[in-house]
Parts: sequence; structure tokens; C-alpha cells
Amino acid sequence: MDAAPAVLDAPLDAVATIVQLHRGLLIERDAEPNATPANHTVSAVAYAAARRLGFVDADAHCVAQAWARRSANRPFDPTDWPDDPADFGFDLPAARFAPCPHRLGLYAVLPDATWVARMARAGVPTLQLRFKHPDPERIAHEVRAAVSAVRGTPARLFINDHWREAIEAGAYGVHLGQEDLDTLTADDLARLRHCGLRLGISTHGYAEMARAWRIGPSYLALGAVFPTTLKAMPTAPQGPQRLTHYARLARDLPTVAIGGIGLAELPAIAASGVGSFAVVRAITGATDPEAAAAELMRTWARLRASPHGQGPDLAL
Repeated sequence: MDAAPAVLDAPLDAVATIVQLHRGLLIERDAEPNATPANHTVSAVAYAAARRLGFVDADAHCVAQAWARRSANRPFDPTDWPDDPADFGFDLPAARFAPCPHRLGLYAVLPDATWVARMARAGVPTLQLRFKHPDPERIAHEVRAAVSAVRGTPARLFINDHWREAIEAGAYGVHLGQEDLDTLTADDLARLRHCGLRLGISTHGYAEMARAWRIGPSYLALGAVFPTTLKAMPTAPQGPQRLTHYARLARDLPTVAIGGIGLAELPAIAASGVGSFAVVRAITGATDPEAAAAELMRTWARLRASPHGQGPDLAL
């Protein structure tokens, strides 16, 4: 028989304490400042606190369930934000995608094969082709050209969205967003796995991390960390403190921070403990893209070598 859920004597006080202790996680745009617990259980208290901190409903439910699991094995502690995979029920499936390095280094997201070739020659270790075009033949051509461009270099190339073309061209991996997952059948995912492609998945919070986790991807992209104008985002920027918790939770998989990242943001990204970071305009918008890439890689290596660049209590 399951144990009865833990209950608290002063649930409103517990909500206020959680919010005060974890105020760095607040996203005011999505906050419900008057959220109150439906009952005295830890789950209800954690849900209300998460909504006051601006976690969207699906993520707040994840936090509530995680805190309830955590409190089933130890006394309730409002300082102790859940961050263990077991808290969230994260269990990687037996059928997983091919692995990739835990630390992918600088991850450049690029608009076409010419940019891919240029950054591969510049020594950028991980690249993504994000090519948008209405003509399927043009897409297939660009994917083949990008795969050809990295041949003979150490660069790992992921193809955004176009997974069939990636298979045909022999790419290292593919990167899919949540909306792309909506279009895939179980047979499509099995085909991707059996072809040996690595799979990266975009996530924007706990609920999407849980969904991606069940697929057994090669890495998780976490973001958007900072504001970005590159594309319309359905979620608010998550910020470096949430990133720290996401990276700690996802420590069993490679992780990539993405969204609004440039040289100035690297100290906060490195301190989060995330494995790698992705950039777009920090390279494609630079006056000297090769020099910009080199400086990003030098700075990242220096920050990761620092005791403060490994993230709090995070072993990767």
C-alpha cells in the first residue's frame, strides 16, 4: 500500500517560504501571485509555490509531483528544491538514441552549408544546420552539402528538423523541437534510432524535459535562457537560475544551453553546470565570425577550468 501523502500544518506559510527562498526562479510574466494550495499536502503546497514563481501549469504540476516524491523519503524542507531524476520520475528507456559527448563545446547554429563549412574549418566542435526553404529538393541539396562540408573535420553536424534528409545524407545527428515531435510516429522514432543518428531535443521547462526524457535522446537543449529575437518563443526566457536546476536534473544526459547567449552571458552559463552552449548571432552576426568563435571557445575553456564554472554540486 502506498504511503499517505505528507501533509503540512501551515500550508500558506510553507508556500510563502518556498517563494521567498527560491525567488531567483521567478518569471513575473507567468506568475500567479495569489495561488493558494488546495489542501495541506506537500504536492498542493509545491504547486501553489511554483505558480507564484511563474512556472506554467504543466511545469508546476511536475514540480508538485517531484516535491511530493522527495518528501516521501525525507522531511519536508522548503530550502530543498527537487533536482534528482528520481524526484521527477526520470528513467531513461532501454531503447535509447546513440550517445554523443557529454560536453559538446561551442555549438553553432547556422543558416546554410556555406556557414557550416566555414565554422568547421574554424574548429567549432559542434554545428547545426538550421535551413529553412519551401522547396524539398533545395533542402535535400543543402543537407548533403553541409554533411559533405564537415567530412574530414572533427566537427559534429546536427540537422535541424529535416530528419529524413539527414538519414539519406549520413549526418551525425538531428535536432528536433517539441512541435517536430508532435509529427513523429513511434515507427519514425524507431527508424531514427536504428539508423544510428544522434537526437537532440529542444525543451523549455520541466514538462517538456520529461517528454523528451522518455524518448531517450542523445542530448537535451535547455532554454531559451535569455531573451532572443531569432524566433517567436512560446515561453518566457528561463534565466540562469532555472537553467542551473534543469542542468542538475538532466545530469545523466548531455545538455546544451540555448537562447540569447553571447560572450557576456558565458560566465552565468558556465556557472549553471550545463555541459555546452549554443549560439546563433554571436557568430553569424559578428564582424569577424572566425575570431568570434575562437574567443567564445577560449572563454568557455577558461570558465570551465575555474572552480566556479562547474555548477553547484553538479558532476558531469
